[in-house]
Amino acid sequence: MRQGRPPALWLVIVDASASTRRHAALSDAKGALAALFDQAYRARARLALLTASGAAPRWARHGLKASAALQPWLQALGAGGGTPLAEALALARQWLARRRRAHPNEQQQCLLVTDGRVRGGFEPVGCATLLLDIERGQVRLGRGPELAQQLAAAYVHIDAL
Repeated sequence: MRQGRPPALWLVIVDASASTRRHAALSDAKGALAALFDQAYRARARLALLTASGAAPRWARHGLKASAALQPWLQALGAGGGTPLAEALALARQWLARRRRAHPNEQQQCLLVTDGRVRGGFEPVGCATLLLDIERGQVRLGRGPELAQQLAAAYVHIDAL
């Protein structure tokens, strides 16, 4: 009998606040996300997409298979408003805990795309996490590494991709 890999879930949280429009940061992040979606499709991973912008985070997809249907969402992804990142992370933590109970063999991973222009203490989401820092410009606050440390996440700047 063949044994396959355990099913995978990739949770993508995108900080789409107004500050991510600066220096084409969100546009570059869209390119990275398009590559990620293609990789998820080839890996047969399920995706969950959560956008943190405006007054409250919004789910775009809940654990469905990666497909070409993601392209319209990606093209329509815009930035504006505040950064409800703390709320998005709390929502993700709760959703992942429920999902773990329903799918105990699923391998969960999280990608957080942010420019790090947020304040406050943050808690890990409960699975392997990578923070993709999209902060650009001449004046950088450089909060991405600190945020990654708070989230117990690996860190990479988009310029390193």
